[in-house]
Amino acid sequence: MEKIMFGAGCFWGVESAFRKLKGVTNVTVGYSGGTKEHPSYEDVCSDKTGHAEVALVEYNPEVISISDLLTTFWSIHDPTSLNQQGPDIGSQYRSAIYFYNQEHEPIIKDSLTKQSQILNKEIVTEVLEAGDFWKAEEYHQCYLEKKKSQF
Repeated sequence: MEKIMFGAGCFWGVESAFRKLKGVTNVTVGYSGGTKEHPSYEDVCSDKTGHAEVALVEYNPEVISISDLLTTFWSIHDPTSLNQQGPDIGSQYRSAIYFYNQEHEPIIKDSLTKQSQILNKEIVTEVLEAGDFWKAEEYHQCYLEKKKSQF
Protein backbone atom coordinates (compact mmCIF):
# COMPACT_ATOMS: atom_id res chain seq x y z
CA MET A 1 0.00 0.00 0.00
CA GLU A 2 1.01 3.62 -0.62
CA LYS A 3 -0.25 6.84 0.91
CA ILE A 4 -0.49 10.52 0.04
CA MET A 5 -2.24 13.54 1.56
CA PHE A 6 -4.45 15.93 -0.37
CA GLY A 7 -5.77 19.31 0.76
CA ALA A 8 -8.49 20.75 -1.45
CA GLY A 9 -10.76 22.82 0.74
CA CYS A 10 -13.01 21.32 3.39
CA PHE A 11 -11.80 17.80 4.02
CA TRP A 12 -15.31 16.31 4.07
CA GLY A 13 -15.71 16.59 0.30
CA VAL A 14 -12.12 15.53 -0.37
CA GLU A 15 -12.60 12.40 1.73
CA SER A 16 -15.86 11.57 -0.01
CA ALA A 17 -14.38 11.92 -3.51
CA PHE A 18 -11.41 9.66 -2.80
CA ARG A 19 -13.42 7.01 -0.92
CA LYS A 20 -15.33 6.32 -4.14
CA LEU A 21 -12.23 5.31 -6.12
CA LYS A 22 -11.46 1.67 -6.77
CA GLY A 23 -8.06 0.90 -5.29
CA VAL A 24 -8.35 3.40 -2.44
CA THR A 25 -8.30 1.30 0.71
CA ASN A 26 -8.75 3.98 3.36
CA VAL A 27 -9.21 7.73 3.73
CA THR A 28 -8.72 9.54 7.03
CA VAL A 29 -9.28 13.26 7.47
CA GLY A 30 -6.99 15.37 9.56
CA TYR A 31 -4.50 18.19 9.69
CA SER A 32 -1.00 18.60 8.29
CA GLY A 33 1.46 21.26 7.24
CA GLY A 34 1.37 23.25 10.46
CA THR A 35 3.36 23.80 13.61
CA LYS A 36 1.12 22.78 16.51
CA GLU A 37 1.17 19.18 17.72
CA HIS A 38 -2.21 17.48 18.10
CA PRO A 39 -4.25 20.46 16.89
CA SER A 40 -8.00 20.49 17.35
CA TYR A 41 -10.48 21.57 14.70
CA GLU A 42 -10.89 24.84 16.57
CA ASP A 43 -7.10 25.36 16.60
CA VAL A 44 -6.89 24.82 12.86
CA CYS A 45 -9.91 27.05 12.15
CA SER A 46 -8.23 29.87 14.06
CA ASP A 47 -5.88 30.10 11.05
CA LYS A 48 -2.96 30.40 13.50
CA THR A 49 -1.51 26.85 13.43
CA GLY A 50 -0.50 26.75 9.76
CA HIS A 51 -2.27 23.43 9.19
CA ALA A 52 -4.29 22.46 6.15
CA GLU A 53 -7.36 20.28 6.30
CA VAL A 54 -6.24 17.14 4.47
CA ALA A 55 -7.35 13.68 3.51
CA LEU A 56 -4.77 10.95 4.07
CA VAL A 57 -5.39 8.58 1.17
CA GLU A 58 -4.13 5.00 1.39
CA TYR A 59 -4.26 3.08 -1.85
CA ASN A 60 -3.11 0.01 -3.74
CA PRO A 61 -0.82 1.18 -6.58
CA GLU A 62 -1.51 -2.06 -8.45
CA VAL A 63 -5.16 -0.98 -8.75
CA ILE A 64 -4.98 2.82 -8.96
CA SER A 65 -2.03 4.97 -10.02
CA ILE A 66 -0.75 8.21 -8.55
CA SER A 67 -1.71 9.82 -11.87
CA ASP A 68 -5.32 8.68 -11.44
CA LEU A 69 -5.38 10.09 -7.91
CA LEU A 70 -4.03 13.38 -9.21
CA THR A 71 -6.73 13.50 -11.88
CA THR A 72 -9.35 13.27 -9.15
CA PHE A 73 -7.53 15.86 -7.03
CA TRP A 74 -7.46 18.44 -9.86
CA SER A 75 -11.13 17.80 -10.65
CA ILE A 76 -12.56 18.39 -7.16
CA HIS A 77 -11.33 21.91 -6.45
CA ASP A 78 -9.87 25.10 -7.90
CA PRO A 79 -6.08 24.83 -7.57
CA THR A 80 -5.71 28.47 -8.65
CA SER A 81 -7.60 29.82 -5.63
CA LEU A 82 -5.27 30.81 -2.79
CA ASN A 83 -6.51 29.80 0.66
CA GLN A 84 -10.11 29.52 -0.43
CA GLN A 85 -12.44 26.94 -1.90
CA GLY A 86 -15.95 28.22 -2.51
CA PRO A 87 -17.28 29.80 0.68
CA ASP A 88 -14.47 28.31 2.81
CA ILE A 89 -11.78 30.92 3.42
CA GLY A 90 -8.50 30.52 5.31
CA SER A 91 -5.11 28.92 4.90
CA GLN A 92 -6.50 25.65 6.29
CA TYR A 93 -8.44 25.30 3.01
CA ARG A 94 -5.37 25.65 0.79
CA SER A 95 -4.65 23.38 -2.13
CA ALA A 96 -1.91 20.98 -1.08
CA ILE A 97 -0.27 17.69 -1.94
CA TYR A 98 1.94 16.09 0.69
CA PHE A 99 3.74 13.05 -0.67
CA TYR A 100 5.45 10.15 1.15
CA ASN A 101 7.10 8.49 -1.84
CA GLN A 102 10.00 10.53 -3.29
CA GLU A 103 9.41 8.93 -6.69
CA HIS A 104 6.03 10.67 -6.79
CA GLU A 105 7.42 14.21 -6.56
CA PRO A 106 8.33 14.57 -10.28
CA ILE A 107 5.01 12.98 -11.29
CA ILE A 108 3.13 15.46 -9.10
CA LYS A 109 5.10 18.45 -10.37
CA ASP A 110 4.62 17.37 -13.99
CA SER A 111 0.90 16.98 -13.37
CA LEU A 112 0.81 20.45 -11.78
CA THR A 113 2.52 21.97 -14.83
CA LYS A 114 0.06 20.27 -17.17
CA GLN A 115 -2.89 21.42 -15.09
CA SER A 116 -1.58 24.99 -15.17
CA GLN A 117 -1.38 24.81 -18.95
CA ILE A 118 -4.91 23.40 -19.19
CA LEU A 119 -6.33 26.14 -16.98
CA ASN A 120 -4.01 28.79 -18.42
CA LYS A 121 -3.54 30.07 -14.86
CA GLU A 122 -0.95 29.80 -12.13
CA ILE A 123 -1.51 26.85 -9.81
CA VAL A 124 -1.09 27.73 -6.11
CA THR A 125 -1.03 24.12 -4.89
CA GLU A 126 1.57 23.51 -2.21
CA VAL A 127 3.66 20.40 -3.01
CA LEU A 128 5.82 19.14 -0.16
CA GLU A 129 7.13 15.97 1.37
CA ALA A 130 4.64 14.75 3.95
CA GLY A 131 5.16 15.83 7.52
CA ASP A 132 3.13 15.01 10.59
CA PHE A 133 -0.49 14.01 10.16
CA TRP A 134 -2.92 14.63 12.99
CA LYS A 135 -6.19 12.72 12.73
CA ALA A 136 -9.25 14.95 13.00
CA GLU A 137 -11.90 14.37 15.60
CA GLU A 138 -14.06 11.30 15.09
CA TYR A 139 -17.16 13.29 14.12
CA HIS A 140 -15.26 14.53 11.03
CA GLN A 141 -14.50 11.00 9.79
CA CYS A 142 -16.95 9.95 7.04
CA TYR A 143 -18.90 13.11 7.86
CA LEU A 144 -20.90 13.31 4.64
CA GLU A 145 -21.81 9.61 4.82
CA LYS A 146 -23.00 10.08 8.41
CA LYS A 147 -25.09 13.11 7.40
CA LYS A 148 -26.75 11.18 4.55
CA SER A 149 -27.72 8.40 6.94
CA GLN A 150 -29.63 10.91 9.10
CA PHE A 151 -32.15 11.60 6.31
